[in-house]
Amino acid sequence: MSGPVRPLWCAGIDVGSSSIKVAILHDRGADGASLSSQVVERLRRRDPLAVVDSALDQALQQAGRRRDQLDYVATTGEGEKVEHRTGHFYGMTTHARGGLFLDPAVRAVVDIGALHARAVLMDDRAKVLGHRMTSQCASGSGQFLENICRYLGVTIDEIGPLSLQADKPETCSSICAVLAETDVINMVSRGITIPNILKGIHLSMAGRYLKLLTSANAQGAVLITGGLARDTGLHAAMVELAKEQKVPIDVRTHEESVLAGAIGAALWGAFRARKLMAKGLSLTGGTA
Repeated sequence: MSGPVRPLWCAGIDVGSSSIKVAILHDRGADGASLSSQVVERLRRRDPLAVVDSALDQALQQAGRRRDQLDYVATTGEGEKVEHRTGHFYGMTTHARGGLFLDPAVRAVVDIGALHARAVLMDDRAKVLGHRMTSQCASGSGQFLENICRYLGVTIDEIGPLSLQADKPETCSSICAVLAETDVINMVSRGITIPNILKGIHLSMAGRYLKLLTSANAQGAVLITGGLARDTGLHAAMVELAKEQKVPIDVRTHEESVLAGAIGAALWGAFRARKLMAKGLSLTGGTA
């Protein structure tokens, strides 16, 4: 007869193009898992591996744990070079698992990062059923938004609230980042307000993401994950456009959506750790 399941402490580290996300998870087996701490640290041209170490130490301090008390360190994104990882997991699987953890009703996520966006379909066990990724110009990326913010003199955290203040959004090019930035310069010269510029950009991006989701056959509840998940203006634009175009998609977000990849990595790490422990094997590296 088997004994009680031992709780596990797992770290998930999502190494992105512009930020590092770390989640410390307390996994209690059949009793579920809970997020104990989280850290999001922007790279700002720093060495990604140094930022990983700093963010992990911050998250461990918040959780009241030490590195040697972690049962599994799982990486995702561009985290293959993290030396102290136990295993690495593909981004689609981690965002699917993390998205389901944050909102059990969703059956798809749209992961919007600094350089690309992708739609991922999954079942109720986070098995990936299909995906689509943007393949066009960077006008639908987080990096494009950051470039626009620098030109307009606002921070990335301000664009959501400002976009929500728009009363007459101005149409912006959705095809090319260079053309879109030229559009913005022309708008400023014509006296278009910053909220109306940003709302126009958000609507343009929202149109691309909805096309991505429909091409992947997404329906019902969809969760925004990744770096732009905290952009309230983008979320509002996607909801507005989906309703206007009668797209059968319920676009959602969550206060921890930006951490979906890291949370999913930690959850898959706990799953793998229990499988290995059941077989009496050591926790060694690998990719899934």
